Amino acid sequence: MAIPSFLKYAFVWILPLVSACTWLAMLLAMLIIWELEGHPHYASMSANQHIAYISDIGAQGLKPLFIAGCCVTTVFLDLSFASERWLRHTGRLAKNLGVAEKVLSGLSIIFAIAGTCGLILLSIFDTLHHPHLHDGFLLLFIAGYVISAIFICAEYQRLGVHFRQHRILRLSFWLKLIFIIVEVVFAIIFAATTFDGEQNVAAIFEWIIAFVFTFYVLTFFVDLLPAARSTQEHSNAELLRRKEAENGGAMMEDSGYTNGTTTNGVNGNAYAVGAAGHDGAGTGHYRPPAAQNF
Repeated sequence: MAIPSFLKYAFVWILPLVSACTWLAMLLAMLIIWELEGHPHYASMSANQHIAYISDIGAQGLKPLFIAGCCVTTVFLDLSFASERWLRHTGRLAKNLGVAEKVLSGLSIIFAIAGTCGLILLSIFDTLHHPHLHDGFLLLFIAGYVISAIFICAEYQRLGVHFRQHRILRLSFWLKLIFIIVEVVFAIIFAATTFDGEQNVAAIFEWIIAFVFTFYVLTFFVDLLPAARSTQEHSNAELLRRKEAENGGAMMEDSGYTNGTTTNGVNGNAYAVGAAGHDGAGTGHYRPPAAQNF
């Protein structure tokens, strides 16, 4: 009995869910415990500071939770990055057809790993005992994932040009672009208020930045879910269309497409063609499918 694709690829779309849920649960646990303890003033807090940074709470008794939460979150998020790259390489998701797209994908993974290192290290080198190292790793964490998101947006923009029929690419592109804009704006406010000594305002924006990161992680659920629902390679239609254009309108013979169905009996990529790949009128001219805008 064949395993349904939804179950076969379930581990893929579960990865970002585990990451997002772990991150959100950790933040809520730290915030709730700080609230239940009556807003204690920790040793790492300034004299006029009344709202604790995440790092202030994570430098105290909840440090093991902070480290574990950061590790699980980033490891599963990086696995989501790797899975997305693998699924595009194998054709389970819309494939990277050009070298530039593959380079952009690789750069996004590299900067995501940098962000991972930043988050894990800032949880280990806490703000109480290693304030300067902690601030440096915080910058690495935020910058790493924001730059990674920029490269992903660039990759998805190029994919959207080739695969206009896949609306999920457009949705993911805009979700990640919103994340970039929001996080950059909030990060600027966070840095400005920190340097101005407005510690309470800065602490509020640090919490906001952290919670917004949860939604960024969830965008990879949107990216990976089609792999569990798809039963075909996404690149065939585009490759055939490119070859058709290169041949000056000549019909690709032996392409394996007849009446929208491949010769091996697997449903093809929705080419609206008639017999032997010609148009329905039998004129012998190839007619490409209508595409949706990215």
